Amino acid sequence: MTHEDAGHYAAKHPPEKKLNQEIAGAVSLKAVNGRISCSSAHKIAGSLKVPPAEVGITIDLLEMRINRCQMGLYGYTPEKRIVKPAEKVSPELEKAILEALVDNRLPCAAAWEIAGESGISKMEVSSACETLKIRISACQLGAF
Repeated sequence: MTHEDAGHYAAKHPPEKKLNQEIAGAVSLKAVNGRISCSSAHKIAGSLKVPPAEVGITIDLLEMRINRCQMGLYGYTPEKRIVKPAEKVSPELEKAILEALVDNRLPCAAAWEIAGESGISKMEVSSACETLKIRISACQLGAF
């Protein structure tokens, strides 16, 4: 959803989709000014043992915004995105990224997995993707 869609995030979901009160309570506790960080949303998913997508749906139904994407792709001010291209990408990292592509894009979950397996930050993976001109797709929280 775009900036113009602000306040209409629930419209992404069918009308019969109901708010999970337990997740909603946890989100409301962590939200500041109608926004919750990607990191906080993922921590909620882990603590409640629910998929990040369920937390994302709850955030949408509450008409809140997700900010501070851990990949640096959205939710920062004033720049909006903070990821910058890497100066160089190791052959090992490039190979891992290329092997994980789905429809020429790197799913967010795959980027996280590569970061964990490689012992590097998520932002380093997204920076490598910037250099390789590869888009990251399928946000685990459903933001994109």
